[in-house]
Amino acid sequence: MARIPYADTTRPDTAALAERIVAERGEILHLYAMLLHSPPVAEGWLAFLTAIRQRCELPGDVRELVIVQVAHLNGARYEAEQHVPIALREGVTQAQLDALPDWQTAEVFDPRERAVLAYCDAMTRTIHVEPAIFAALREHFDPRAIVELTATIGAYNMVSRFLEAIGIDSADDKGGGR
Repeated sequence: MARIPYADTTRPDTAALAERIVAERGEILHLYAMLLHSPPVAEGWLAFLTAIRQRCELPGDVRELVIVQVAHLNGARYEAEQHVPIALREGVTQAQLDALPDWQTAEVFDPRERAVLAYCDAMTRTIHVEPAIFAALREHFDPRAIVELTATIGAYNMVSRFLEAIGIDSADDKGGGR
């Protein structure tokens, strides 16, 4: 359960932004219902995450694979709940999702996916990326894709940290909190 109440999305200072969120996301998810306590933060978040998810050239399967891995590594259940269905639509297999906790020994990942997961793990767990991990990544991606992948991993680490610190849960009543 969220540690603070969700924002009133009908307030005059948030109503237009709430409408924009609905237009871009289809609804006001719990995350955005919380972010709307600060319209500038919610607006910046929306712009950044929209760029990551909808305007980058990074393949959707790679993007969603790392988002789900970040959620797994950070214990961010809400993030995983939101992105597993998207990952499946983007071509990540259920076998791959099931294998994420032990991806290093799983046979369902190709060399490109292994390089991506090693990079994601390093960025998330230790922040510093060993030269060998980065070299393996460069074998599969050009500079733009590396920037977009790095931004995606960083962005979704931000998302999971926000979700977990505030206690956002998909079962919460967005009109309540504590």
